[in-house]
Amino acid sequence: MAGTKLGGAKAAATNKKKYGKDFYARIGSMGGKNGHTGGFYANRELARMAGAKGGRISRRGKSSK
Repeated sequence: MAGTKLGGAKAAATNKKKYGKDFYARIGSMGGKNGHTGGFYANRELARMAGAKGGRISRRGKSSK
């Protein structure tokens, strides 16, 4: 019964039974604990260059201001 409210409730019950009552709390607590300083955070100049490239190929018209 995947994709229904009843199926979701059954899946949640199964997960809690197999992995413990705090299953969803443990998953939720993982959010944001991993590093989030990669990508453009580490290199502002690279972010500036990427933004400029995107602006050059943009299909959006010039601002009317």
